[in-house]
Parts: sequence; C-alpha cells; structure tokens
Amino acid sequence: TLNAAALLLALLVLDLPEIGNVIYKTTISPLTISLVVATFGIMLLSLLYKETKVIDILSESLSKIINNSKLIVSMLPAVIGLLPVGGGALMSAPLVEAETEKLGLREDKKTYVNLWFRHTIFPVYPVSQFLILTAMLTGLTLTSLILRQIPVVISMVAVGYIVGLRKTPKTKKEENVKANRGSELKRFGITFSPILATIIAVIIFSIDVSIAALMGVAVLLMIAKPNLKTFIKPFKNRTIWGITLAAYGAFLLRNMAEAIGISQIFGSFVTNGNIDVLLLLTVIPAFLGAITGSPSGGIAISVSILTGIVSFTPKSASLLYISSYLGYVVAPTHLCLVLTAEYFKCSLGKLYKYLTPSLIVSFATGILVYLLF
Repeated sequence: TLNAAALLLALLVLDLPEIGNVIYKTTISPLTISLVVATFGIMLLSLLYKETKVIDILSESLSKIINNSKLIVSMLPAVIGLLPVGGGALMSAPLVEAETEKLGLREDKKTYVNLWFRHTIFPVYPVSQFLILTAMLTGLTLTSLILRQIPVVISMVAVGYIVGLRKTPKTKKEENVKANRGSELKRFGITFSPILATIIAVIIFSIDVSIAALMGVAVLLMIAKPNLKTFIKPFKNRTIWGITLAAYGAFLLRNMAEAIGISQIFGSFVTNGNIDVLLLLTVIPAFLGAITGSPSGGIAISVSILTGIVSFTPKSASLLYISSYLGYVVAPTHLCLVLTAEYFKCSLGKLYKYLTPSLIVSFATGILVYLLF
C-alpha cells in the first residue's frame, strides 16, 4: 500500500523521468538500504525465534523465575513483544491465560492485560522497526527519541497496572520452583542472548541496526542449531517480505511527497494560523496509525505530509511517533487487538472500557512531555 500510494501520487503530478529519478535515488540511498536490511534482519530474528521454539523456552523460563502472577502477566507479553511479529500478542496469550486464571480475572481483563503490556516496550525498544523508521525518516538518533519516551512508557505501565491488576489478589508459585531458579536463570540468559546482543550492539557500540540485527540472528543460530528446513522456513513466509517492502515504501512515499511538494498544501494552513502544529503532530499521525492498522504506515505518511511544515527535532518527532503508535494500539484494525479479543472470547465493547482511559492517560503524558520539555 505504501509503495502503491507513492507511485499513484507521483503519476498524478510528476513526469515519468522525474518518477524514475526519485525511485533511483531512494533505492541507492544508504538510509534506505540500512532500514530495509535492518527490517529484514529483525523480522528474520523474530521468525527464527518462533520456528526454533526458542521463544517458548524463554517464556517458560521467565514464568518459572518469577513467583508473582501479577509480574508474570505484565512482563511476559512485554518480553515476547521484543519480537515484533504481526499479531504477536497471540503468542503470549496462552501463558497469560494460565496466570490470570490464578488471579481470577474476567475475560475482558485478560484480553486487556495481554494486549496492553505487550505494547508498553516499543516506545523505548531500540530494535523496534517503528522507532528505527521514525529516526531514519526524521534524521534523528534513536537515543534522542527513546529518552523523551521513557515517561510515556512509565505511564503506560502504571495505568496498565491500575486498570488491569490493582484490585486482584497476589498469588505465588509453588515453592519447588525456587529450587530450579538457577537453572531457569541460565536458560533465560541463553535464550535471551540474541536479543540482548542486538540491543548492546546498537546502544553501547553504536553499530548500525542493520548489522546488529544480523548479529542477533547469528547468535540465535549458534544457540538453536536449526536444520536447513527450519532455517529456510522464515524465507517462505510472506510477512518478512511484506514488512521489508513496507520499509522501502515508507522512504519512497516520503521522497515522492517531497518531490511533489504535498507539504505546501498543509503549510499554507499553518502559516495562516488555521491549524496548530500540536494538532498536526497528534491528530494526523493518530488517525493514520489507526486506519492503516500500522504505526509504520501512520509514521511514514505523517512524515511525508509534515516535512517542510514541522522542523523535526526529538521533541516533535517523539510526539508524532507516540501519536501514531497509540492510535494504532487501540484501533480495531490492529491485528494483536483483534486476535487477542478472539482468543479470550471478549467483545470489543468490553475491551474498550479499559483501553479508553489507558489511551487518554498515555496520550496526555506524551503531550505533557512535548509541552514541558
């Protein structure tokens, strides 16, 4: 859709030589190449985690290490959320279900807890393709965005606990689990090491994300030692190619929009004082993130529209990201939301009873950070 939108816009305005020139420059751009390779590497890592069953071992070991069911149901979805697979909340749903049964949660709260806590990590997760895309499209560093989004993550975790878990009783695991905690910590450390290696490479050693993601894949292959059939299976998955193509499409759309001058249309409203910049950075990304069911789509289109109108600093880019991301999280077009509700047999009406206040608090935090800092 991103690629088709870019080409359609171009055909309406530009000549064929101009279109070819934009496509050529986009394709050979080091930023485009880096984003495409990084996206492919992250998706390959995610799918290999799933195909080799290493993600199952990681989840099981974490659930045995932690003795508190409240911590388990809030941490497990977030840990599995480190793997940015579409509809990935379904991966944590069975484990969350087992623990929420001990807490006596209703189906609507089970759905909320699994969905919400899975998505608390992405605003500060340096290997999130959504965050990487925002940084590359706006020309900013990951660190500058992450630092501004820490308060939003804190508010998301806090509101998730208050709405979903505060009034539930504490439960503890069986005592015999403690005897194996050392071995479970070792299992968790080994299975988590590919993700940890990728994060360390990006944050501490400032290695390009495209290389860091492939390093994570290499570590996972050394741990899992999959056979050729298992290794090849992710390459046959349409998801990995679709998301990689979307990464390219995001840059193509931005560059086509710049060549067309689409931002000038909105720019005239801003200069005339008819639209406030704050509204542009919140309403447009949130709306686009919701209707596309993808923060990548919302971010890419929003940046394309607002380039030339808004000066992209960590302050403005962070608010744009948060707006698109939160719009996506609570949208009925969001695959995780639909699959989780279906798994727990929960109506969307009951789910939104908890999502709505959570969205308001988190969104308000993002706006406050923008206004105050």
